[in-house]
Amino acid sequence: MAMQSPAVHTWSQLAADTPIALLERRRVMGERCMISHVTLRKGCIVPSHTHANEQMVCVLSGCLRFTLESGTIDLRPGGVLHLPAEAPHAAEALEDTVVLDVFAPPSATTGIDRQ
Repeated sequence: MAMQSPAVHTWSQLAADTPIALLERRRVMGERCMISHVTLRKGCIVPSHTHANEQMVCVLSGCLRFTLESGTIDLRPGGVLHLPAEAPHAAEALEDTVVLDVFAPPSATTGIDRQ
């Protein structure tokens, strides 16, 4: 595999996709991880799903309610949720919310793409 060169990206200049209603996502994919800038509008429901990727969810603004096997938690700005690979989870945007998701390994599809 050829080594990648350093690159600078600007979120506003990256193509966005909308894998589910009320959710807009922009991604930068590396060889071993990827980062997603995700905007969830109030009322957005991310159905329960799993994926092979390990995931870190960092809330920048708003509030995201996660449903996990252990119960529900509300994640607010500054909160970081670590989701091990294959951990079932769902989310609901309680208000307009912006998060950074880090996934390892990178993948063109995650659980919300397979709904």
